[in-house]
Amino acid sequence: MICAADTVGVFQIESRAQMSMLPRLRPRTFYDLVIEVAIVRPGPIQGDMVHPYLRRRRGEEPVEYPDEKVEWILGKTLGVPLFQEQAMQLAIHCAGFTPDEADKLRRAVTGFRHHGLITAFGEQITGGMIERGYTKEFAERVFSQIQGFSHYGFPESHAASFAILTYASSYIKCHYPAAFCCALLNSQPMGFYAPAQLIQDAQRHGVEVRGVDVLRSGWACSLEAETSEEAKKRGSGEASEEAEKRRSEEVSRGREDASERGLLTSSLPNFPASSLEPRSGCVRLGLNRVRGLREEDGRKIEAATSSGVRFASIESLWRAAGCSAAAMRRLAAADAFSSMGLDRQSATWHARKLRDDDAPLFRQAMERPSRPDTPLPLPELPELRHVVADHTATGVSLRPHVMSFLRADLQRAGVATAESLADGQAWPSGRRVAVAGICLVRQRPGTAKSLTFMTLEDETGFANLVVWPDVFEAHRRVARHATAMLVRGRIDRAESVVHVRAASFETLDHRLADLKSVSRNFH
Repeated sequence: MICAADTVGVFQIESRAQMSMLPRLRPRTFYDLVIEVAIVRPGPIQGDMVHPYLRRRRGEEPVEYPDEKVEWILGKTLGVPLFQEQAMQLAIHCAGFTPDEADKLRRAVTGFRHHGLITAFGEQITGGMIERGYTKEFAERVFSQIQGFSHYGFPESHAASFAILTYASSYIKCHYPAAFCCALLNSQPMGFYAPAQLIQDAQRHGVEVRGVDVLRSGWACSLEAETSEEAKKRGSGEASEEAEKRRSEEVSRGREDASERGLLTSSLPNFPASSLEPRSGCVRLGLNRVRGLREEDGRKIEAATSSGVRFASIESLWRAAGCSAAAMRRLAAADAFSSMGLDRQSATWHARKLRDDDAPLFRQAMERPSRPDTPLPLPELPELRHVVADHTATGVSLRPHVMSFLRADLQRAGVATAESLADGQAWPSGRRVAVAGICLVRQRPGTAKSLTFMTLEDETGFANLVVWPDVFEAHRRVARHATAMLVRGRIDRAESVVHVRAASFETLDHRLADLKSVSRNFH
């Protein structure tokens, strides 16, 4: 999983840069992960350590050491200094530094906000190495690499500590994807990806994600047991197709169950991750996913529904929970009443009549015994409008991806899917290509010579873009601000890592019913 860069949500190796490195470095041991965590940092990049290490790891460049001291210090990293401890050891054993001087060097290296501090050690390092028989070329290369650490390089101990968490996170994602997704959703905000992308990734891995529901959701996202039939379908690969149908089926089941509302029923059990079989379980989105819903109101609803009572109407739930009327309207907008037989339109209509005030005009009407809410013959929203409404209310949608609504037109225009770019024969390096998707990430790291890296998502996966400064400026309005875009460019392929060198941008926002931006921008 790690070698394939299938690491969305994984601590330390989920960034665009790490995902590009993973298929090249291909970690096979724990120490490989230590190196992976440390090598994608400004220090190693600025010090020109990344490509020499990869070439040596692949056997494309010989690994040679001037003497046994250097081999002892750099043997674990194939002759390339990747860690701060190695810089200190080289200074002591090869340049004649005292331990105290090496500690001052360490302080200069870790003062990465003050890059000039390291230059004071240049003559001492190179001169000391030359005096001890090392070539001028080797001494200057070592100093250049050490100088790179002043742009932020890791100590080995730090990288090893991170690598432990990276491996643990990867193990859970690989073997318990539902529990992993649920935990990430309950830990937001964090990481590179918004909840919508975490859910999309989980669904691509066969995890069933169930929507917010007032009778089934607690405040936080939770795990629910699969039925035996669901487990069977998951094993046969049918789970993802069934997940798309679940939402409408929940509404239908709720309507069929309308005559039984008010009866006690058992709620679906939630299991802790430790008792789950590998790859089992479904994620139920929590009430905390509903934008604008106060935790106080959400907890009241959770307490009212925890007994398993099937409330006869929105009003009866509202009264039992003692929450605000605004909370019920937000839940209706989030389409959270499907188990009561109400779709978004009907629930919104019924929730509108609720009032928190005690004005005499409304008191008599509100004190009447509540009757079951019945679905109203309201016009059904188009599916795309439902998707946009989902994103507006919760930031996520379990319906088809927004780009799927444009796919027929995009296909006629020759636009490739993100998934298809993995085919090296169909899309060799240098071939012109057009891709389209929702922009998830815009990133312009200081080590990238003003390049901007962007990630687009369509219904099949991710497409990574490299945008040169002149192209970004020429298409700045779309590249910087559009939510959905069509990008034309050329394929850049290095082994299994694929990028699109962008040449032009075109907005698709007008085609997607005012979908709000989900991009996370980093500098």
